[in-house]
Amino acid sequence: MEAPSAEEARWHHLETADATRLLESDLRRGLSPEEVAKRLKRFGPNVVSSRGGTTAWKRFLLQFHQPLVYILLAAVGVTAALAEWVDSGVIFGVVLVNAIIGFVQESRAEKAIEALSRMVTTQAVVRRGGRKLRVPSSELVPGDVVLLQAGDRVPADLRLFGVRNLHCDESALTGESLPVAKHTDPLDHDIALADRRNQAYAGTLVTAGQAEGLVWATGDRTETGRLTGRTAWTPLELHPGRVAAGRFVGNLQ
Repeated sequence: MEAPSAEEARWHHLETADATRLLESDLRRGLSPEEVAKRLKRFGPNVVSSRGGTTAWKRFLLQFHQPLVYILLAAVGVTAALAEWVDSGVIFGVVLVNAIIGFVQESRAEKAIEALSRMVTTQAVVRRGGRKLRVPSSELVPGDVVLLQAGDRVPADLRLFGVRNLHCDESALTGESLPVAKHTDPLDHDIALADRRNQAYAGTLVTAGQAEGLVWATGDRTETGRLTGRTAWTPLELHPGRVAAGRFVGNLQ
């Protein structure tokens, strides 16, 4: 199976027939066991790689690694040299409080990302060789046909092609506070991630309805995997760090 180009890999923009052709799959029969074995060997298991976390003391010190903090620390030194102890103490206190807040929020967010990664590992109902099977989600490959129902954890990133009153809770990934209604119609090329209603994302929860979808991303290539791998902390002025996640363009590599 050849990897589609970056443009072709915008799965939300493709018709179901085009997505099926690019993934070389069959909506009614699914992939054959032999093809699954080949793709599993090529793409690897559908798991999010564990990331080596930064030690707590290093994360705390990194809160001071920004230009404005350097200026403020220099001001602390100057005011202390002038014996302006009150001013020096106030400035240092502001810097320290900012570092503590940033450190606490970063620690909480890292734990949330780790929890989201663990949600990807579950059981999945698939159609393979014309049969309906329940398999570990780690064995899913691009092109698999996955069946969803209320209460399921979405096992991989899917391009939906059959939907019956489907709603998904994507709050952990997109921040949407309410379950999102899904459909199968193609969407605009540059539509935002949170508005891609014809897709279901790994780790999110099906709250109502049923659906069928084609797996187009597994493991670290899923939105959850990319969020986990690209989580970055950049303190801005005196505000706590925040998660920065790049926009995803699906691509089978």
